[in-house]
Amino acid sequence: MSETVQKFLFSIFLFCTFHALPAQDLNVNSTLISQYKNTSDIFLGYDAFGYSYQITNNVFSKIKGKEIFEYKNVSLGKITKVDLQNPLKIVLFYEDFNSVVLLDNQLNKMTEINFSQNATPIVVSAIGMSTQNQLWIYNTLNQQIGLFDYLKNEYKTVSIPLTEPIQYYQTDFNTFYWIDKKNYWYSCDIFGKITSLGKVGEFDKIQIISSSKYIFSKANLLFLTEIDKSGTEKVSEIKVLEKTFNNFDYKDQILSIFTARDILNYKIVTP
Repeated sequence: MSETVQKFLFSIFLFCTFHALPAQDLNVNSTLISQYKNTSDIFLGYDAFGYSYQITNNVFSKIKGKEIFEYKNVSLGKITKVDLQNPLKIVLFYEDFNSVVLLDNQLNKMTEINFSQNATPIVVSAIGMSTQNQLWIYNTLNQQIGLFDYLKNEYKTVSIPLTEPIQYYQTDFNTFYWIDKKNYWYSCDIFGKITSLGKVGEFDKIQIISSSKYIFSKANLLFLTEIDKSGTEKVSEIKVLEKTFNNFDYKDQILSIFTARDILNYKIVTP
């Protein structure tokens, strides 16, 4: 089945799903505000200070104008995940070597942790920055979410074992979000409280904005899903110019679209 046919069928599916709600605005308009050439293998996004982050040939870099900072660690293999929540303390995850590196704002190494050497066995498959010098950890050995204090080198489990494998995860300082293989969406707070947030539809890429809002792509179309207090979902298409793209990132009402050649930034306003 061609990509054009897939997109057409998916659009028909969404129309049939939501046409019963005529008062609903099914479009989110966007305004193109900037466009740049993309020379990276993986473009990761921007921080509040205007620096862009990317990976090229497994070298992590931070760029703003003529300022360029780089970090590479050949001994740890491929960078699996980057957490940019705190630009003063960036997390690089190297899953193949069960290791993480913390970098300062000039990409100098602050800490390197090999979880295989920890007193409590840990095999990490998900990681993110949390509060109070801690990292979120999903330990595949016990299938539980935990917190690792990287200053004290201490690990504690906070959740009960998960019953389904994780398909997608995302963290903020206080919350570990995940979507399991059956598309059920959950959150876990730093005290271990797990909350069911519903079930999401099929997606190619997804980004969680809050516990009631997320953006996803399917068949090269972009959508915003909002869930109200009654559990009712509102799905709106986000209109952008690109017919194909590799990924996207949303932050502070700026939607960045990453294609093989370009980075396009749109201003959108979500309710």
